[in-house]
Amino acid sequence: MARDKDRHTWREGYTTGSCAAGAAKVACLLLQKNSLPEHVEIPLPNSARLTMPIHGGESSYPVAKASILKDGGDDADITHGLEIHAIVRYISSLGEVHIRGGQGVGTVTKKGLAISVGESAINPVPRKMIFEAVREVFPKEELEIIIEVPAGEVAALRTLNPRLGVMGGISILGTSGIVRPMSEEAFKTSILPELDQAVAYGHKTIVLTPGHYGYRVATERFKIPAEAVIQMSNFVGFLLEEAAYRGIEQVILLGHIGKLIKVSGGIFQTHNRFADARMEILLAHAALSGVKLDTLKYLAEFPTTEGATLELLQLGEQKLLHQLAHLASERAQAFTFGRLSVGTIMTLLSGQPVGWDLEARNMVEKQGWLWSDKA
Repeated sequence: MARDKDRHTWREGYTTGSCAAGAAKVACLLLQKNSLPEHVEIPLPNSARLTMPIHGGESSYPVAKASILKDGGDDADITHGLEIHAIVRYISSLGEVHIRGGQGVGTVTKKGLAISVGESAINPVPRKMIFEAVREVFPKEELEIIIEVPAGEVAALRTLNPRLGVMGGISILGTSGIVRPMSEEAFKTSILPELDQAVAYGHKTIVLTPGHYGYRVATERFKIPAEAVIQMSNFVGFLLEEAAYRGIEQVILLGHIGKLIKVSGGIFQTHNRFADARMEILLAHAALSGVKLDTLKYLAEFPTTEGATLELLQLGEQKLLHQLAHLASERAQAFTFGRLSVGTIMTLLSGQPVGWDLEARNMVEKQGWLWSDKA
């Protein structure tokens, strides 16, 4: 997405849920009139209407099939451009609407999501949208509706679905039917299903990590269950507050020192455009711990915290790194006014822990996870 555009000119798109509802309505129209329109109009959850172009369709009574191309507008994601198909079969003149997923639509295999285990990953709002769209054509008839996404299984590998236990395809999503260019608030909200899933699995101790790298370290090196590891992106403060709100008791911050050292400095939105004081925090605490001025100047020349950290280890200054981890935990705990107990594990890019506090180590061992601080 071109973020240099004026946000007021960003083009809206429509969700996979809208595409599924539109395709299902078109298939019904094909069954009813055997003619394919160029556009279809569907009702939205807020009572507005949405008009979408139709990609294709065909009918052979009592079955019809139609497709719509997913359009994310100026907030295109991995689903942008996918064909969303609906196959509608007319069953009888009176009955229910049966909705399920077919090829390329995932199946829920883990609890904690909006859909029950074993069901197709078509969320409640899209299901309602599909139902209301087809009822505009067939008000009382019994219908079977299958939603398919031919390229969905491959596309899903680049989404959160495998982590959330949605296997075999994408999810049919959308709460408004409209894709609006992603605000920070919307992105933060998109992370919450992972946290909800951790709660559903009964985890009172969880790991917050900046991204996929930290997730791998947590699950592979420390053998922490995937459901207990949440990728928080840059939104440390937001996830801490949401964890406390959901009754989580203990949080381990685990990730590269270049990210988590910002928390040591009281920074809870860690994107470098908001705050990039990594080296300043490192050097300030190195000075406070007694590192000599010449060494400080030498460390300041390193372009990354990774390099400076490796040099500190060579100098035997691991105690400083442990102190930085402890400080991050104190700052994070204070951020939630003590509603959470927090421990911190800072690592190198290799995944090797280089700074941690006793709180983190005790949490890992108490949960029966594997403590590993060796190279």
